[in-house]
Amino acid sequence: MASDTYGVGYNSKTIEGRYNQYARDRELFLERGRDCAQFTIPTLIPDEGHTSTSRFNTPYQGIGARGVNNLASKLLLTLLPPNAPFFRFSIDNFALKEIEEDENLKTDIDKGLVEVEKAVMEDIEISSDRVALFECLKHLVVGGNCLLFVSKEGLRVFPLDRYVCKRDPMGNVIEIITKETININILPENIREVIYKNTKPEDIGDKTCDLYTCVKRTKNKFIVIQEVKGIEIPESSGSYPVDKSPYMALRMIRVDGENYGRSYAEEYLGDLKSLEGLTKAIVEGSSASAKTLFLVSPNGTTRARALAQSENGAIIEGNANDVSVLQVQKFADFRVAQDTASSIEQRLSYAFLLNASVIRDSERTTAEEVRLTADELQSSLGGIYGILSQEFQLPFVRRKIAILEKGGRLPKLPKNVVRPKIVTGLEALGRGNDRNRLVQFLQTLAGTLGQETIGQYVNVSEAIVRLATADGIEVKGLIKSPEELQAEVEQQQRQQLEMEQAQAVTSAGENIASNIPPKTVGETLKHMQQS
Repeated sequence: MASDTYGVGYNSKTIEGRYNQYARDRELFLERGRDCAQFTIPTLIPDEGHTSTSRFNTPYQGIGARGVNNLASKLLLTLLPPNAPFFRFSIDNFALKEIEEDENLKTDIDKGLVEVEKAVMEDIEISSDRVALFECLKHLVVGGNCLLFVSKEGLRVFPLDRYVCKRDPMGNVIEIITKETININILPENIREVIYKNTKPEDIGDKTCDLYTCVKRTKNKFIVIQEVKGIEIPESSGSYPVDKSPYMALRMIRVDGENYGRSYAEEYLGDLKSLEGLTKAIVEGSSASAKTLFLVSPNGTTRARALAQSENGAIIEGNANDVSVLQVQKFADFRVAQDTASSIEQRLSYAFLLNASVIRDSERTTAEEVRLTADELQSSLGGIYGILSQEFQLPFVRRKIAILEKGGRLPKLPKNVVRPKIVTGLEALGRGNDRNRLVQFLQTLAGTLGQETIGQYVNVSEAIVRLATADGIEVKGLIKSPEELQAEVEQQQRQQLEMEQAQAVTSAGENIASNIPPKTVGETLKHMQQS
């Protein structure tokens, strides 16, 4: 009969037992993450057993921390751009064929999808998702792994030392187990009674315990179960559709067949270690060189005490040859170390994109700057940005839409008809690419065939609506409808007709008056005055 234990205390029937079992596979990746954190930001992945009062060693060089923060900032800017949606909705091809037959319907649907996009982006803007995501990205750069939990309250970040996961051969997550230390008083009363049935309430106090949360995939959904001291919490049970799971186990660099990812900093760990050693040597050597010592010959006439106690400008007895200054003659060695350190620092600056920036120092960032940053990341990081876009952006958008739909803040989208699509790499983010292509087409048309071609062959009203839609601008009440345009044309025609009629009457009167003889005119005026 197979055993239910994996080592001492590893009971496979409990979530804690499976957590301890999976933790053995995680240990190597966790150790690599700690090595990288030691030379970048030590607080990200501290040593095992640390507390809030633990002290961390500060690296002698700051290029590692600067590189991590800079790379995480650029990834944040492209994953969640501040001024444009990073996704768009695509319509199923079969449904699209039916829609394209009705041009007005296509425009209306497009405007409706833009409104949904705006609602999702507004929810992201007012939340603290970017703060949590920035922390998550730093963990990815240093440790290569991080777990995000997306709820209606916002994002939660689980570092690598607080969760384990299992993946299938395709890299899809099949099980996640998190470990949290919580206060016992927040547990349901029935659970507290079972755990501490022989303990008085006053003896429990502010004790803590480990809460384990298991997220396990079945055929088409994730099952969630929580456990404390081997006892399941029934109130915590639930399930989520596979494509709307709130748990996202992210990886920086994917390696087939491994449950965890590799970090970006690990690829440059050699340079980080070398720079740390050289910087430490330069700092300590410079400190020793800065120390000044005066040596007095023991056989000379100059007394050390008199020299030390003399004020500036004092006159004492002695011989200048008896006094010498101790200096560290290591300038050439320091120069070699400094040159080597500068060379390594330059390589790390290129690796962490410290020497290239397309973002202006301004409050607002343009869509073009976002596109250039995405281009820079895509070309420099070899597709890492593309991995994050698929493992984070798409599940994140799906989860956000599900939360907003459940809260009644979004209309329920047709299943398998309208789906979110992430635009990454060299393509412009969001609908800005559609706008650019439309503007370029109109400019090419006008430049090649002349300005009059626009009015003759292009539906100007439709072009205006599409440009506004691409920019996310609400056109209702802003752009005149065809009915309003027709009414204005008819009013102008009526006014023109009335002006022509009035002009005709005036002209006819003038003609009649000009044909009356002067005498007759005079008599007519006199008669009119008398009457």
